[in-house]
Amino acid sequence: MLAEHHREPAALSLAAGEPVEAFVRELRGPGVRQHLAYRLLVLARPLAQQALVGMAAVADEPGDGDGFGCARGLGQQGDTAGGLPPAEAPYVGAVGVDRADAETGAVEAVYGIAVDDEHNTVWTTNTRNNSVAVYSQRTGKHLATLPHVNHAREVVVDEKHDLGWASGFGDGTVVAFDTRTYQEKKRVTVTGSSPVGLAVNERSGAAYATDLANHRIIEITPRAESPRLIPAGDGPLSIALSRDGRTAYAAGQADGALSLIDLRKGVVTKKVPTGAGALAVTTDPASGRALAANRTDATVTVVDPHKGTVVKTVPTGANPIHVETADGTAYVVEKSGSGPEGQDALRRFRVGR
Repeated sequence: MLAEHHREPAALSLAAGEPVEAFVRELRGPGVRQHLAYRLLVLARPLAQQALVGMAAVADEPGDGDGFGCARGLGQQGDTAGGLPPAEAPYVGAVGVDRADAETGAVEAVYGIAVDDEHNTVWTTNTRNNSVAVYSQRTGKHLATLPHVNHAREVVVDEKHDLGWASGFGDGTVVAFDTRTYQEKKRVTVTGSSPVGLAVNERSGAAYATDLANHRIIEITPRAESPRLIPAGDGPLSIALSRDGRTAYAAGQADGALSLIDLRKGVVTKKVPTGAGALAVTTDPASGRALAANRTDATVTVVDPHKGTVVKTVPTGANPIHVETADGTAYVVEKSGSGPEGQDALRRFRVGR
């Protein structure tokens, strides 16, 4: 991935402490920090400063214990040993360590990550102790732990409406916190549901969560008194929205397809087969295309949502579990253990037009 330093155009195993200046230079640009949040976290500083890259080892589906055991891209152990490294130190790898609660012994281990550039913070979900944590981008200091998000899974930030949304897989809740005060603003519970993936429409303020157990999407809008339930593909784990916010794309782990969902009508308009174990989905703003990472098939499929057809299928290393885009390039997290010391890998390719 870091062609300038490693002479490898496709993939790179990342070890803790390895310089990443070339990689960071490539990733600077509008929206990069938010787009590459979650499993790959990029905190781009002003050009006069260095940048930070942190990668958390993560679980690829609910209950995947090995992910929860090592998901430590951020963590607490005082203000300097845990959290993010100082801004002058380019760094990649496990940036922090797990911290056990003094009273309960529960470990605050990071699973999901989102970046709030409006307030210069980083938000994480901590599955082991059912909470959300907030860190300072500037110093890495732990600012708050927000409890009562049962089996916290993913987190997204709506900067326009000053909200951080988190999915509670354990009890069917989706919770919104004020990103300025960290106070809980809204809690929606759908009995029998298992919220996983999240997306937010910053124009309308609507939040969307995939309901893995019931093959649907939970839509939460600012004015509605109750959530709207919209059909999706089989076993939807991940969700992304089109540029205009009218279409949702859901990756179906069970049916190996990308479901195109008309949010206004509340129907699946088309299912595009992508590959076994479709696990993650994202969009490429430049082309409008959608990308699905297929863990079992070890591929990423690029879909033209307007035509409902596959543009191309790109082979990856073993177990691709997440994909994001920035400036027309796709970045794939491979839980492959293919590095010389068993590291997982990052892979990139051009999405194309």
